[in-house]
Amino acid sequence: MKDESIIKNYDLFDDKTLDNTIRPESIDEYIGQNDVKENIKVFVKAAKMRNEALDHVLLYGPPGLGKTTLAFIIAHELGTNIKTASGPSIEKSGDLAAILSSLEPGDVLFIDEIHRMPRYIEEILYPAMEDFSLDIIVGSEGNSRNIKIDLPPFTLVGATTRAGDLSSPLRDRFGIINKLQFYTVDELSEIIKRTSRVLDAPISDEAALELALRSRGTPRIANRLFKRVRDFAMVVGDGTITLEITKEALDRLHVDNLGLDNTDRELLSAIITKFNGGPVGVEALSSSIGEEVTTIEDVYEPYLLQMGLLKRTARGRVATDKAYEVLGLEKKPKK
Repeated sequence: MKDESIIKNYDLFDDKTLDNTIRPESIDEYIGQNDVKENIKVFVKAAKMRNEALDHVLLYGPPGLGKTTLAFIIAHELGTNIKTASGPSIEKSGDLAAILSSLEPGDVLFIDEIHRMPRYIEEILYPAMEDFSLDIIVGSEGNSRNIKIDLPPFTLVGATTRAGDLSSPLRDRFGIINKLQFYTVDELSEIIKRTSRVLDAPISDEAALELALRSRGTPRIANRLFKRVRDFAMVVGDGTITLEITKEALDRLHVDNLGLDNTDRELLSAIITKFNGGPVGVEALSSSIGEEVTTIEDVYEPYLLQMGLLKRTARGRVATDKAYEVLGLEKKPKK
């Protein structure tokens, strides 16, 4: 009976519902990114004291570090609504006009992947950010006219994994710019324990620590692995996530003690075995392992660089001595 009740409880959550359920709502519930968090507290409080819209906010860093969560928290702390969009989805001036004209005073507009927004859309966004006005051209060629729409004061929160791809004019219009860092093992362990409490899926301290060690410094990965380990705990145990079950599950998922998965190892192995340790260009590496260049640069490289397994040089990517050691490969002398 106990197992059946556990299964019924977990069936209530699909992945999207789960992500929304475990997302903290207030700044005090948010774990990690302490400098960013404390500064946002000050900026939000000051904006509310002046009864003004918060300055526009840019959040950047590798995927999965909590940029979207912070955007929702900013709206919650301001006591306003949040509207969401993604850069690639805003293709026409009318798309942007529809979004902006739906905002109420003080609302937060969150644009994810803002670096992928077309440049001509950026230019329309500039006066909206600076003067809270929108200038758009309507009508066909030869019969077009300019329309100016006044907008309520709002806060744009932009998120990107590639801050270098933002144009200078757009970047300069953000009054608050924050880089999100990888999380410590202790912070990830606390996030995992919080997730276990929210989902009523008990986990031991040792298991939470093991999960944290293998989560690549990233909360999204920690929560994703938690869900998979939870599945093993339900099927092979009594629903409690123990250290033994955690190790078995992660080993079967091919996530090693450093948090490296099959693609990480394939990438490092390709540099070492196919390109004699590097340097190798990212395009050649992409073709070699069958991954998109942007995926390598945004998803895999940041953690490999952080762990000292990879170096990025002017001539290309180079595997470090630590990478050889981790893969158990012998370093051959350069010809």
